[in-house]
Parts: sequence; structure tokens; C-alpha cells
Amino acid sequence: MTRALETLEHEDYLALKADAEVIEADSYGEKVLLLTDGRILKLFRRKRLISSAAWYPYARRFVDNAEALALRGIPVPCVVAAWRAPTVQRDAVLYWPLAGTTLRALVRQGLDIEDERRIKRLFTAFIIRLHSLGIYFRSLHLGNVVLTPAGELGLIDFSDLRIHRRPLPVFMRRRNIRRMLELADERGWIDREAILKTQPVN
Repeated sequence: MTRALETLEHEDYLALKADAEVIEADSYGEKVLLLTDGRILKLFRRKRLISSAAWYPYARRFVDNAEALALRGIPVPCVVAAWRAPTVQRDAVLYWPLAGTTLRALVRQGLDIEDERRIKRLFTAFIIRLHSLGIYFRSLHLGNVVLTPAGELGLIDFSDLRIHRRPLPVFMRRRNIRRMLELADERGWIDREAILKTQPVN
């Protein structure tokens, strides 16, 4: 049974986010806040009245996936707490961010040819590893993959990630990388043939 989220009272919510920097927002309000101590407060809104999020909230999925990924040796943010904040109709996760830089940010900063080639090889190997572990990440893109100071790749923003008991079959691997292949500035970052032809092993 899914563990219930604890309730975050309104006064505690306001105190937590006091003087925070808004990192991400949409027409419905704040989504990601950088707190004054360096922690991140991520807010989740249920998009539909009838949804699986009613009994398995995205905040709980985030926590569960963080634990599961860490057990498999994948670098992830360090979760501190997760709550339901009924007064603002949001669920929330508080965590320390994963140290490093997203691949998207590295691309925007500019890479020399050798570094780009090296990181591209690392990224393709990382995807093959994820698939071999049965990890299907619908939001796989350069903005959700972090290069850590240790030279490893890790994941962030993985609420919609699913972990299967067996390595992903070819059709799921193909579907998993489809989004990146449709993005002109990201399709060159993965070796499609290597990902689809390599039979993932545990």
C-alpha cells in the first residue's frame, strides 16, 4: 500500500518558502522554488480530478523513484521530506539538489569537440544502463540528466519514471528515446543504433 503523505500546515508552508527564488512556474503558479539554504521545494498539482495521482501522488512517486534509483547506483537528489499541502492544493517534495550541471546547460555553455564526444558516449552508455535496469523514463531529455563533479550521470525530475523487473525490450527502448529523436538539438546526443541493438544485461 502506498504510504500517505503527511500534511504541511499553511503557516509552515509559508515559513518554508519565505524569501525563496522561483525557479519554475506556469499559469497555475509556482512549481519549483530554491530555498535560502540551497534546498529545493518542488510542488505538484493534480491535473485531472480523476487520475492515478489521487491514490499515488506525484510527490510520493518522486520519493519512491529517488529511493529505487539510488539503490541501483544512479545519482539522484537527496530527499528530505514530502507533504500534502491542502491549503494550496499542492503536494510538495523538499530535497537537496543533485550536484552538477544538466547536459542541456552544458550544451548551452558550449563544449569543445573532445568533451562533446566524450559526454555523448557517456550519455549513450548511461541510457543503455538504465534500460538494462528496467528503467523507463518518459521525460528523458538533456535537461533531466546531470553530469556530477565525479563524472557520473544522474537523473532529476523523475516522477513519471517506471522501473520494470526485467531489462526493457526493444520496443520500449525505441519508445523511450523517441522524444529526444524528435528534438533537433538533442537527437545528435544519442547513438540510436547502439541503444536499440545492444541487448541490455543486468
